[in-house]
Amino acid sequence: MSTVLVANRGEIAVRIIRTCRKLGLKTVAVFSENDEHGMPARLADVSVCIGPRQAEKSYLNIDSILAAAKAFKADMVHPGVGFLSENDAFAEACAEAGLRFIGPDPETMRLLGDKQTARKTMIENGFPVVPGSEGTVGSLKDALAIAREIGFPVMIKAAKGGGGKGIRVVGDAAALEKEFALVRREAELAFGDGSVYLEAYLPEARHIEVQILADMHGNVLHLGTRECTLQRKNQKLLEEAPAANVEPAILEAIQQTAVDIARCVGYKNAGTIEFLLAPDGRFFFMEMNARIQVEHPVTESIYGLDLVKAQIQVAMGHHMAVPQEQIVAHGHAIECRINAEDPAENFRPSPGVIKSMTLPGGSGVRIDAGYAAGDEISPFYDSMVLKLICTGDDRDEAIRLCSGALSELSIEGISHNAAFARAMLADPDFQSGRVHTRWIEQVFIPRYLRGQQ
Repeated sequence: MSTVLVANRGEIAVRIIRTCRKLGLKTVAVFSENDEHGMPARLADVSVCIGPRQAEKSYLNIDSILAAAKAFKADMVHPGVGFLSENDAFAEACAEAGLRFIGPDPETMRLLGDKQTARKTMIENGFPVVPGSEGTVGSLKDALAIAREIGFPVMIKAAKGGGGKGIRVVGDAAALEKEFALVRREAELAFGDGSVYLEAYLPEARHIEVQILADMHGNVLHLGTRECTLQRKNQKLLEEAPAANVEPAILEAIQQTAVDIARCVGYKNAGTIEFLLAPDGRFFFMEMNARIQVEHPVTESIYGLDLVKAQIQVAMGHHMAVPQEQIVAHGHAIECRINAEDPAENFRPSPGVIKSMTLPGGSGVRIDAGYAAGDEISPFYDSMVLKLICTGDDRDEAIRLCSGALSELSIEGISHNAAFARAMLADPDFQSGRVHTRWIEQVFIPRYLRGQQ
């Protein structure tokens, strides 16, 4: 029997362990000292501590993870999301240790991991890219000159960034002077590389992404679009599939462009290509995430498949024999990320022990949780408690189903954002699709806070 080491924690680790169980694969869960009693450690066949709570000494410690894989005779490693999931050195170290890395090869990860290298590759191959600097920007003087050439507002972005970190929107030269060094410092701390580049900021743009699945035999499939526009501080809060209120011809063009990009870079395994969609219908490549996405369940729900299972099968060399025309979506799905935070207190984190938790259910309702009653939400890691995914025959039904499920959800012991998510679902702008990537911060939060007074 093959064994998969799950190099992650929380909800995504639980998700991977359950799929491995379905496939008859053994699992090894690694955990930090802080997560000794967490759900992944309880559910896996074997669990092992790999270091202290500090991520760099545990979940980012390649040597410790590989030692655990060797000790428990793992054949494969699934990196999940975040941590080492897009680290080419980790993928390479796994290969050198004789382990199958469940993801793309190191060379592809290197190409995509540096945002500027990825931008350059897209430009050279004729794909639409948001206007920006030709390379990384090393000085404030150069940044100011480039920004004036592009035109404000612009985005300062970490070259090695991800997960919404290392990004600032600046509207004028004074703001650029204030934020430039801060972004570089944040990038250095978060990614070990302070390199940044500039990109034009598109007001009222939407964030549309395409799920890609590619095998080792040259087959590349897309699994439709996801709408990921609802964000706060570049962190997604609510996602849906397929993207709504977009002309079919534009959706088709975005999907085909994603397939062409995946073929261009020789991509293998599951990945996501992200685009910005302007109000006039133009779309631009933003980045490609060389891993499974947090929001993957909305795609699974409308296509009736298990993307983690597909990832494992591709890594094992399986052939995807299904033609694109047979990949058909049914219905509409919405995912709400339930985080341990207090929206009324400027989203202040709310770590603590979950005293009790009542989860919604019924047809079309799915819960992907990383915690149960009695578990502690740590202040040291991501604050997501669970994901609520609701699937209806159409978007209106999915909204109603999700709103009802949120009203049933009860978590005692911590503050959370379920009421905030429910209010978003009820907002007329959301229901009619009049949203953009800054809508939550600029429009909805002031509206929500007025309603709480």
